[in-house]
Amino acid sequence: MGRCPSCNAWNSFKEVPTTKSRLLNGEPEGLFESHNALQLLSDIRPDTLERVKTPLEDLNLVLGGGFVPGSMVLLAGEPGIGKSTLALQSILGLPNQKTLYVTGEESAAQIWQRAQRIGLKPGACHVLPDVTLEALLQTLSDLRPSLTVVDSIQTLSDPRLEASPGSIVQIRECAARITRAARGLHMPVLLIGHVNKEGDVAGPKLLEHMVDVVLYFEGDRHHHFRLLRAQKNRFGSTQELGIFEMGPSGLREVRDPSRVLISATREACSGSVLCLASEGTRSFLVEVQALVSPAVYGTPQRMSSGFDIRRLNMLLAVLEKRCGMRMSQKDVFVNVTGGIRLEDPAADLAVVAALCSSWLDAPPPPRAAFSGEVGLTGEVRPVLRLEQRLSEASRMGIECIFLSAAHKEALRPEAPESVLVSSVRQLMHRTFNPAGPEPVPV
Repeated sequence: MGRCPSCNAWNSFKEVPTTKSRLLNGEPEGLFESHNALQLLSDIRPDTLERVKTPLEDLNLVLGGGFVPGSMVLLAGEPGIGKSTLALQSILGLPNQKTLYVTGEESAAQIWQRAQRIGLKPGACHVLPDVTLEALLQTLSDLRPSLTVVDSIQTLSDPRLEASPGSIVQIRECAARITRAARGLHMPVLLIGHVNKEGDVAGPKLLEHMVDVVLYFEGDRHHHFRLLRAQKNRFGSTQELGIFEMGPSGLREVRDPSRVLISATREACSGSVLCLASEGTRSFLVEVQALVSPAVYGTPQRMSSGFDIRRLNMLLAVLEKRCGMRMSQKDVFVNVTGGIRLEDPAADLAVVAALCSSWLDAPPPPRAAFSGEVGLTGEVRPVLRLEQRLSEASRMGIECIFLSAAHKEALRPEAPESVLVSSVRQLMHRTFNPAGPEPVPV
């Protein structure tokens, strides 16, 4: 072509030789193995590859025993919560294995500075400060790392797509091609993802369906404690909980959360009770505080920190209907100390006890804990993992524990003294007015 159709200039076209691409159909040669052959289910044998275990035992616990080869793990959380620190500590703790840290948000020097702050030796950790998908796939094919971290999936881009990095199209396509690479190379990949203002993973919902494990790293940036939960796990349970403490040298696992969350100098006061919660295979004590005061500004306020606000509104309605406590004209504030967020239904009884204690301005019994689920009719329902809860209560020196009356047959003589209640009215009577008559239904 002699004349350019755009600028109408003559003889302006130049032949420029391009470098031969090392990619074959968009993927490095030899990246995949054939898994499409028809097989009989009885002839299939599971992979004998062992899980990749990190030095963080709580992370291994939430994952179900470590990273499964060929799996995709998505780690999501708010900005500044410590996702990159958790990922870096995971791969730096594998000194005898080749690992890869792909960073699109920080430079290689910043990763080195963070490693120095954490106090771990880099070892065989490779850093790739590139956000192009081709560079990542080629590095995976050449290096064959034992564990790969992509920080973050929203910064990766495929030059073949016209969409900008972080868009739905880019996130979907990049995640799909990385998933195929992880399956073909039998190596685990940890994707770090951002969350939107609603708390969900930014990008298409399809991303959570494509990966094998979805982890949420949560906590209050004004507190030291961080919680790691699994919302989806194809290789283990989603009930396990990892508790970490953020410090100057990175994240530290909390082995005994009860002693950390409960102050040794704690004094009995109204509106403050102990909750015996259970998450997965661990049980722990946490302090629940409540404040009920007259609404001096007209519209009553409802605020909750560490407890579901919708669940709180339901419990307030139960107290008003079943116990005659006029909460519609009161400001109600509930707080779980330490920045911990409780999802255990057994926390209902502790919240109700804290609300009653603040309403009556009467402290609860000393060295007492509460554990039970509250229904809409005001009944107290039994909880799961009772043996673990009672063992933790005995270890922490709890003298009295309030439980559902349905646990009467399951209690053992060596367990702490148990006060069995069947309703929230009975809870108010036995906790704050043991000498008087039991209140009648309203």
